[in-house]
Amino acid sequence: MTGSKKLLLSLLVLTAAPMCLAESATVSDEMFRINNTWMMVATFLVFIMHLGFAALEAGFTRAKNTVNILFKNVSILCIGILAYALVGFNLMYPGESFAGAFFGFAGFGINADSAALTSAYNEGYTYYTDFLFQAMFAATAATIISGAVAERIKLSSFMMFATLYVAITYPMVGMWKWGGGWLAEMGFHDFAGSTIVHGVGGWGALIAAWMLGPRIGRFHDDGHTDIHGHSLPLAFIGVFLLWLGWFGFNGGSVLSADPGGVSLVLVTTNLAAAAGVMGALIVSFTMSKTYNLGMVLNGSLAGLVAITAGADVISPAMSVIVGFIGGVLVVLGTTLLEKVRIDDPVGAVPVHLMCGIWGTLAVGIFGKADPAVLGYSLSFTSQLVGVAATGVFCLINAGLFLGLLKMTVGIRVSQEEETHGLDAAEHGIQAYSHHPFTTPN
Repeated sequence: MTGSKKLLLSLLVLTAAPMCLAESATVSDEMFRINNTWMMVATFLVFIMHLGFAALEAGFTRAKNTVNILFKNVSILCIGILAYALVGFNLMYPGESFAGAFFGFAGFGINADSAALTSAYNEGYTYYTDFLFQAMFAATAATIISGAVAERIKLSSFMMFATLYVAITYPMVGMWKWGGGWLAEMGFHDFAGSTIVHGVGGWGALIAAWMLGPRIGRFHDDGHTDIHGHSLPLAFIGVFLLWLGWFGFNGGSVLSADPGGVSLVLVTTNLAAAAGVMGALIVSFTMSKTYNLGMVLNGSLAGLVAITAGADVISPAMSVIVGFIGGVLVVLGTTLLEKVRIDDPVGAVPVHLMCGIWGTLAVGIFGKADPAVLGYSLSFTSQLVGVAATGVFCLINAGLFLGLLKMTVGIRVSQEEETHGLDAAEHGIQAYSHHPFTTPN
């Protein structure tokens, strides 16, 4: 039988028997190749999300800071991959190298033996595919923070902070659940990272935005002034790249090409995103009597973040409710931040933190799964403990890292640099040559 015929036969068998992976202790070579290929495709999709984050952040901020935004985003990706390879992966997945259920470290660097490149390592992927998929997630946590501190943080300070946060904070929280730590033992459920990825990034974004203070002119005695981004079309493109990438973010988290599992996750993910748009649309129109594109775009992300924790255990019907409430929360959360005078240019805190918390707790409300298959029963209490523990740990870590940087090299640019734009101050170049975009505003 030729290789193409073998592949076709395997695909037909897989389609006809969705539960074969769960019932079999091993997989065929063809099935392993299919699983691993899907995981690599999912990795590529998550990689594209970083382009989405960059476009969204650039579009929601002013033209005079565009080069700085793009530079930060490419730096974060590279820092995230390298830091995760050096420290993070083995900190997040220490194997037997535990010092209790809160911390473990399997050593520096990544290295695979021959068995790690076969199904002996995992039925769904090789060691290297595992690392690459997880590394894309790690970089996302710091990228979330980038949007909340945009237009006023020192580039060098942010890069140092991102390195520490990706190398230490993110993988330690990840180990608590995905690496077999104490949250896993207590039955906390976070399928693809509403808390472990988006919550970690969101808590960091909150403390960083608060410690930096608002942009010049954002708040005043009479209230606040909206500082509009320079390109809603660019932000629009960014959101749809993120929505596309989320199919890999959540779909890849099945950790195999199991058709039943992947298709359910993709349906709940997409429904929640669409419902998030509608939730944000209805509430924002009710409050302002205008059709706010920025809120609608963030509404889709709110739905995506909210469903990420329970995409595998929440039904399609309930995913609509989860996503819709996420869309509502992003509008109310943005209003709340304005009232307490925390400046978040892209809405990172409402989208990733508030909706991440909601989505994680929603698992304990709407989630349904067979405990014999899942290995534990879903519990609202376990979800709440996981959210609270992650929040305390991330606030302390981010506050400590930023506090040390503030006392040493500083974390905020000067008033003059902020006024004229970070592109000119830190890069000596403008993103646009046309006069309307280069005028400081």
